Amino acid sequence: MGNRQTNTDVILIGAGVMSATLGSLLKELVPEWSIKVFEKLASAGEESSNEWNNAGTGHAALCELNYTDEKPDGSVDISKAVKINEQFQVSRQFWSYLVSNNKMFNPQDFIMPLPHMSLVQGEKNVSFLKKRFEAMSSNPLFQGMEFSDDPDQLKEWIPLIMQGRNSNEPIAATRIESGTDVNFGALTRILFDNLKTKDVEVNYKHSVDNIKRTRDGLWELKVRNLDSGMVQSHTAKFVFIGGGGGSLPLLQKSGIPEGRNIGGFPVSGLFMVCNNPDVVEQHNAKVYGKAPVGAPPMSVPHLDTRYIDNKRSLLFGPFAGFSPKFLKTGSMFDLIGSVKPNNVVTMLAAGAKNMSLTKYLIQQVMLSKEKRMEDLRQFVPGAKSEDWDLVVAGQRVQVIKDTTTGGKGTLQFGTEVVSAADGSIAALLGASLGASTAVSVMLELINKCFPQHMKAWETKIKEMIPSYGMSLVKNPELVQEIHESTDRALGLSSELHPAI
Repeated sequence: MGNRQTNTDVILIGAGVMSATLGSLLKELVPEWSIKVFEKLASAGEESSNEWNNAGTGHAALCELNYTDEKPDGSVDISKAVKINEQFQVSRQFWSYLVSNNKMFNPQDFIMPLPHMSLVQGEKNVSFLKKRFEAMSSNPLFQGMEFSDDPDQLKEWIPLIMQGRNSNEPIAATRIESGTDVNFGALTRILFDNLKTKDVEVNYKHSVDNIKRTRDGLWELKVRNLDSGMVQSHTAKFVFIGGGGGSLPLLQKSGIPEGRNIGGFPVSGLFMVCNNPDVVEQHNAKVYGKAPVGAPPMSVPHLDTRYIDNKRSLLFGPFAGFSPKFLKTGSMFDLIGSVKPNNVVTMLAAGAKNMSLTKYLIQQVMLSKEKRMEDLRQFVPGAKSEDWDLVVAGQRVQVIKDTTTGGKGTLQFGTEVVSAADGSIAALLGASLGASTAVSVMLELINKCFPQHMKAWETKIKEMIPSYGMSLVKNPELVQEIHESTDRALGLSSELHPAI
């Protein structure tokens, strides 16, 4: 065992999009701080951030129906969609800043323009979609949204979905051309390549086995080199645990009181991917439907055009699955190992409360390929089994905690930052639209953990994110300005992609 003690300002655990984003922000704000990264796997962006492990929607809430709720009086509440869209605009501004300042090249390696659509069937759903469209299209963030319930128009928008559809049931869709497809795996790798040029030490195949507080207030990490088996101690003033599903066990090891009573519930996902180029060619959009009754929010069915490895792909899903692992590369004992005396009651309460979710997951796991094809045919009536293969997506760990509104053992479907009272350590938990809103989430973390620096950093933050501290909804001109400038910087404007 090597006991060489090495001290650094910041340690980032996990080489995913969150660590990449936090590292990039801190290197812009305080270039002189030393940063080290430890990642268990052999390269960056291999777990939840990987392009095959998430939907790459560039969640701007343009098409996801579960972000807009119908209220008892029949009106549609779009406040959650507005919040998510504003967060995505922050990500776009930061990426544009990096491109404009030569920290990132070829934005089309990670972001491409792509229409986002919502599609519903049945009279009740069509009337909901129309109300949603009316509420959203008058908002500056969702400018350019179109609605149609005319089958001929829909055939132009989504030929593959309309082909061979012979139901007389009403059908409608909304479409907005300013959507994007984001390859978060590629983005993560690009950000890490840039960080390496800034003297950030990135250690792959290094596993953090333990974290504890030293007497002088630093954090000491026991880090194992997976190739040599050697264990070293590393100390830091600030530690970020951004290990996806692996974050909860490390948060528990840190012993901070804020990490008590929190549990995690793993859910895995599966996608169907189309292997027939002729079929792929017939679809050019991300099309989201409505989640089946009783299904969790992350199982909203969608048919997506994706740009992966510089070629167009077509994916349908997600089908939920279950594995007790907290990471795709994790252990079968992850779930049981995460149950501690301080969270066992919370975990049991969640189990009792979510029997319908458990039942749904079991049913999903048991689905045959043909059953999955039937679900796909709701979207693509003419889908042939031989054109589609099954791909296992990433593991997600939903946060379980006690809340005032939900009581004991409430399952959370978002992402959240848990940090120590003194801001010296923070972990990102949960599994939702994390990647798309990474810049907002990490700015919030910086604000929470480094309040003493915020005044000095504000000018630089505003240079990187011009809308910082402002509400976009209340500033329609600013929305317009940001859309145009980020479209230009990221190469998203239609004149740059005439074929799209």
